[in-house]
Amino acid sequence: MMEEERSFPQRKNFMSKNNVTFRLDSEKRAALDALATSMERNLSYIINEAISLYLEIHQWQLKEIHQGIAEAEAGDFATDAEVEAMFEKLTNVS
Repeated sequence: MMEEERSFPQRKNFMSKNNVTFRLDSEKRAALDALATSMERNLSYIINEAISLYLEIHQWQLKEIHQGIAEAEAGDFATDAEVEAMFEKLTNVS
């Protein structure tokens, strides 16, 4: 096969990697090490997954807060009936 005909798989979601150094208490480090061992992953993978989840949760939360503020500033509030229906749904455990 000629050189230009070769097809190499493209690495998806390639991002440059950066080193970050931070202090971590020994209990958290031990818990991360144990998790990495039990998952048969390296510590870098575990920490990256943890940070990804942290960012996902907090970015979602901030988006929802900003959306709620915009709705409130626009006067878009739930009616009493909507609030009562939601309260009933959340407290009526079947």
